[in-house]
Formats: sequence, C-alpha cells, structure tokens
Amino acid sequence: MNKIYCPSLTEYQRRQTIEVTIGDLPMGGENPIRVQSMTTVDTMDTMGSVEQVIRMVEAGCEYVRITAPSVAEAENLRHIKAELRNRGYNVPLIADIHFTPNAAELAAKIVEKVRINPGNYADKKKFNIIEYTDETYQAELDRIRERFVPLVKICKEHGTAMRIGTNHGSLSDRILSRYGDTPLGMVESALEFLRICEDLNYHNIVLSMKASNTQVMVQAYRLLVQKLEEEGLKPYPLHLGVTEAGEAEDGRIKSAVGIGTLLEDGLGDTVRVSLTEAPEFEAPVARTLIDRYTNRAGHEPIKPICNIPINPFQYERRHTHEVLNLGGTNVPRVVADLSQLDALQYADLKCVGHLYSMLLDKFNMSDLGADYIYTGNNPISFMLPNGLKEIVDHEAWQTAENREERYPLLTAKQYLSEAEKSAEVNFVQLNLHDLTPEMIDALKTDKTAVAVLQTSNAHAMAELRKGFFRLMNNGCEVPVIIRRDYTEMLSETTQLYASTDVGGLLIDGLGDGILLGTSSMAPKTKTEWLERIDNLNKLSFGILQAARTRMSKTEYISCPSCGRTLFDLQETTAMIRKRTDHLKGVKIGIMGCIVNGPGEMADADYGYVGVGKGKIALYRGQTVMKKSVPEEKAVDELINLIREDGKWIEPVILETENV
Repeated sequence: MNKIYCPSLTEYQRRQTIEVTIGDLPMGGENPIRVQSMTTVDTMDTMGSVEQVIRMVEAGCEYVRITAPSVAEAENLRHIKAELRNRGYNVPLIADIHFTPNAAELAAKIVEKVRINPGNYADKKKFNIIEYTDETYQAELDRIRERFVPLVKICKEHGTAMRIGTNHGSLSDRILSRYGDTPLGMVESALEFLRICEDLNYHNIVLSMKASNTQVMVQAYRLLVQKLEEEGLKPYPLHLGVTEAGEAEDGRIKSAVGIGTLLEDGLGDTVRVSLTEAPEFEAPVARTLIDRYTNRAGHEPIKPICNIPINPFQYERRHTHEVLNLGGTNVPRVVADLSQLDALQYADLKCVGHLYSMLLDKFNMSDLGADYIYTGNNPISFMLPNGLKEIVDHEAWQTAENREERYPLLTAKQYLSEAEKSAEVNFVQLNLHDLTPEMIDALKTDKTAVAVLQTSNAHAMAELRKGFFRLMNNGCEVPVIIRRDYTEMLSETTQLYASTDVGGLLIDGLGDGILLGTSSMAPKTKTEWLERIDNLNKLSFGILQAARTRMSKTEYISCPSCGRTLFDLQETTAMIRKRTDHLKGVKIGIMGCIVNGPGEMADADYGYVGVGKGKIALYRGQTVMKKSVPEEKAVDELINLIREDGKWIEPVILETENV
C-alpha cells in the first residue's frame, strides 16, 4: 500500500500546490495559508450581511462565504458585493451552494468563488440503499455531468474559482451504496466532479474533505492527497475544516485536533474554524493555528522514517501490553501534573476532578477525574481517594513512606542502571534519542514499564510520532504516555497547541495516556496554579474526546450557523447543553436547517434540526422521529426521546464543601 500523503513525516515542508485565482487574493502555490469564515446573517438582509462581513474582515478573514440556497439569495450577492466595494472592502466572496445548480450558475457570474457539495449538487440524498450495476452507476455519472458542466463553463468564462467540498454527513445515496460511509467514499465523491473539471480543462479549484469526526476528517484529507498523486491529477489546494465542531473550548479543541494534525504534515492552504459563535470569533483561532508554522522550517532535524508501521487512512490503536490500568484495552489515561505544588490539601484535588466533601468526609470523582497525579519531589501527605494513583520522582519514591501506594518516575539513565524499582509499575521518562537498542530491549521484556515520551523539538508531533514508530518497528509493546510541556502562554494558545500535538498522535492510535506538564509555567500564587492545573486537566479530557479515543462527557455536534439558520443556534445550544451535559458519551447534533440536518450530524445519537420558523424535527440517528415540534417544546421532547431509549439519567448534585 502507498502510505505517502505528505512531503515528509519528519521535516516540516508545505505541500506544493497549484495557485488558484480568487479575486485579487490567490490561494495555494507560494501564497500564505489563508483564513476564511462564513456569515450567519440572512443573505437577503443586504446591510446586515455587509456589516457582518466587515466585522469578519477586521477580525482577520481573507475570504468570506455567504449562503445562496436559492436564486433570490444568489442575486442578492450582487448588492452585498456592490455595497462592500463602495465601502472600500475588496474581500473575495464565496457563494455556498448545496442543492441548487441554477443558483450556483448565477452566483458564479457575481462572486469570486462558488462552493458546491458533490453529495447533494445534482446528486441524490434520500437515505436510500440502492444496488447499482456498472451501467446504472455510469448513467448517474452521465446525469451529473450534464447538470454540472454548465457551472464549470460559467466559472471558466468569468474567472470564478470553485471549491468542491465533500462533507462526511452528506454523501449521496449512490456513493454510500458503492463505497459506504468511509473516507474513500468522501474522496471519490469529490474526484467524480474533479474529473469532469479536468476534462473541460478547468483547474481553478480548491478541495475539502470535512467531517465532524476528526479521525474521518484527517484520514479523508490524507487519502485525497494520495489519490490525486496516484491518478496523476494536479496538486489542488486544500481547504481545511472540522465541520460542526461546536462551541467554546470543545469547538476549539476539536478544530485543532483535526486541522492542526494536517497542518503539522504541511497540508492545507486555507483554514475555516467552524464554531457555534459569531463568525468574527473564528478567524483569530484559525490565525493562531496557522501562525505556528511561520517559522517551523529549520527545526531540529529528525531522521527520515524508513518504514511506516501504521495505516494513515484507517484508525487502529497501537497494540500494547497492559500495565496496571494502562495500555492493552484500557482507555487512554489522564495524568495531572501537580509537581510544582507542595503542602497540598484535600480540597486542592478539586482541580483534577476529585471533589472533597468536608460534611461527608469523602471524595466524589467527576467525569473529568484524573487517573494519576504526578507530584515530582512533593509526595502527597494524605490518603488519596480510590481510583487516583500517584507518580513521584524516583529519588522521592526511594525515601517516601508507603511506597506501595505510589509509583516512581525514572530517567532513562536511572532505568538502565541498577536503581531500585517498583515491583508493580515503573514510569520511564524518555525522548527520541533515549530510544536506543539497549533501551528498547529493556522495555520489551519489562512488564512493569510505562514510557513517558516527551520532546523539546519545535516539530513536536513529528518527533513524538517517530518515537512511536521506532518502538513499533522494533516490536516493543510498552504502553506510552504522551507528555508535552508548554511555556507560559495564553490559555487558548496552549489549548490549540496541545490539541494539535497530542490529538494528532491519538488520531493515529498512538498513545495510552496524556500528561500536560507544568514545569515550564510560572503562575505566582497557589490559586493561579490550581486554576492552571484545572484547565489542563479539562483540556486533557477534551483532547481525548475530540480524537474519539475516550468519551467522558456529552458531545455536541453543532453547526456554526449561516443565513439558512432557522433559530438562534448559540442560545439553543447553550439551553440543550444545560439540560443534557451530564449524559456521558451521548452525541447530540444541533443543526440550524435541513441542509445541515440528518446528513451533517452523521454519527450523532440524536438530532435537533430546524425545519421551519419555530419548528424543530427530532432525530434518532438519521431517522426522523418527530417532524414538526414547536420550538418551545422541542428540548423537552428531545429529552423524552433520550428517556425512551433508556439513555437518560437524572443529573447528580455532588457534595463539594471544601476543607
């Protein structure tokens, strides 16, 4: 199998693409990675759209997309564009098209770029399973060509660019029937339309493979690049995005896990972060992700990888032996770093999800309760709650009381020496250079060892990945905790960087735990330290959830809103979250309209979809259960649906009085 999908797995190199002309701001080629977003105002509201576009541009958007669900909206793009030009804003506009070829053909004469979704543009999406022969399949392709060719010719004539944007949740019945709900199906859906463009010598094209599931999204983009190369097609620029990422911290983490993973390997020419928030809040997040690579070239060298031991197009968790509750079939564990604090009290463990009730003299563990705490040279002086285990530096472990209740962290040198070790678990802190043949041989035969893999290389994910590959290529199945330490920086920046570095590994099945270290941080007070540790603990669980490797809370697959939206998405998402955020592992899709309805929330358990003003459709999976529920009753009806399936539990109020 050809596993090559990027310029290099070890040296940061931007993938070289053709340049695409989009107004006066080209994409791809030698141009920087561009930032874009999408309006949420009704497209027929000319002045409202103009004002929002201006806010987006001033927030950093270089391209702005506007929905055009019908000819009327497509025509009004003319007025929006004219008013923007009158005010001195020349930002290229992109018309977002789903079902209506006639709207696309009109918009292509007005704006600089059109986006079509091959899953429902001149194709069929009725959730039917159809058996196609080669002849009937080709007949459908011929029908699509007939509908699609006029748009291509208009784009050529007017110098309009096009994004062929596949969405995981809106693959057509025809694609699903032949390829299934797979990254390959996503890629083939786009390639069918791309081949028509190539036949007509039209190349002003950008491609995207968006999904809410970060594993599927990353695999699809990688496979797309590989297929373009395999078929001898041009290296078209890529539009990166995780669709329906959600809101607030969860939306940012999920976006970084998907987008950042691809940027690390040099893929991507424009980024759109899809948050259930005002669109002007999306651009700064995208910019933070992109700017990390401005000076990435020239990082500390990493030797090339000769053998890739994973399938980059399909998730499979690395096989490891079990040590205590690490590795094997256990979910990845969270290790919280408390090593910079001493004289800890019961109440301080609240920052790692273990809440002490002075009234009851007992601990309650939240859904985000850390599995281990690392205390460095400051062992805890009291008995830890059940389920929480302690890691200490080897020197402190040697002299600590009750050594059987804690586990040592050894350096590579200590581990290979005759230093005293635990009979149960020994954590070994390593970097790539420590993974010598001697070390690997020792780890292979030691059923008490757990590696803690870290790096100081600016190209962190690549070096950590190389470490995993070295272990795998040498048959070493030791469990590995991924450790990353960040210098003091804005909380959101840490959030995005950690989600990229660790999430990118987890997506490939690499990693049995996560430790976000605090050794490089310098808060001034204990309160600031506890707040920082609390944030890192929540971030660790958020990364695991975004990478689909450990579900510890309710997941909300909510669209970022656009001019088609039929209710206030931010308000509704907050209301649904307030009522349901205790339902661990349940996935709820919240979609503003039927376009982003049952298809886009492809792997949600339940769906809340706008179908008309004040009317909501409720779904179980992709099956509509209630078609027209009044908006004021819809959340209660959603809860009733969850209750009918036996998935509803009453929220528990924990006793949290602190000493």
